[in-house]
Amino acid sequence: MRNEVMKATLIKSRLIKSRLIYSGMVLLVIVLGLGTRAYGNELPAFVSAHFGDALWAGMIYLGCRALFTRHPLWLSLLLSLGFSFGIEISQLYQADWIVQIRATTIGGLVLGQGFLWVDLIRYTAGVLFCYAVDQILQN
Repeated sequence: MRNEVMKATLIKSRLIKSRLIYSGMVLLVIVLGLGTRAYGNELPAFVSAHFGDALWAGMIYLGCRALFTRHPLWLSLLLSLGFSFGIEISQLYQADWIVQIRATTIGGLVLGQGFLWVDLIRYTAGVLFCYAVDQILQN
């Protein structure tokens, strides 16, 4: 019985540690993403043009990992790609109420401004990069 309690405590401790690490990575990626917007003029054009969206999608992946730590990595991969693509496709919907939300700073950062096919590539690159790094670190 004591071994079972110790094992359960160890598993819970690992889950908490993993969630804290993923949450810290989310915050780091947010800072990097905001940095690509704030300092875009000082960055190389390729970085300024593409990294913000890739970092946004990577943040979604890391957030999924923080929430679904017990689940396999591929689930976070699929959920984050689905969420990112869903947000991009939702930009085709242009009702007044959602356009007003997108006009706010936070609304624009979360929901984006207009549909671009290239954003789907950026999101895929960001999620796959984080997934690959996560896969390497898990092993």
